[in-house]
Amino acid sequence: MQEAEELQTRLEAVILRLLRERAAGKTICPSEVARSVAGSEVRSVWEPLMGPTRQAAGRLVAEGRVVITQRGRVIDGGTAKGPVRLRLR
Repeated sequence: MQEAEELQTRLEAVILRLLRERAAGKTICPSEVARSVAGSEVRSVWEPLMGPTRQAAGRLVAEGRVVITQRGRVIDGGTAKGPVRLRLR
């Protein structure tokens, strides 16, 4: 359980760091977060982190820190189908 909590904390921190490194109003892809945390560009290494990355993003949305977008519009990440992006609120 503690490992899962540590992973979520790390994912949230990486989401916020990557977003702060972007110009105001710019977005990141959740896969960028997964790649950064995995330390690899090899899909089979980072892809298992996509679910936890989306969960971490959902918590940041609930805290009012980020929004989830699709095709440039803010959406409910819990019901999103397909590619999404993350942006600072």
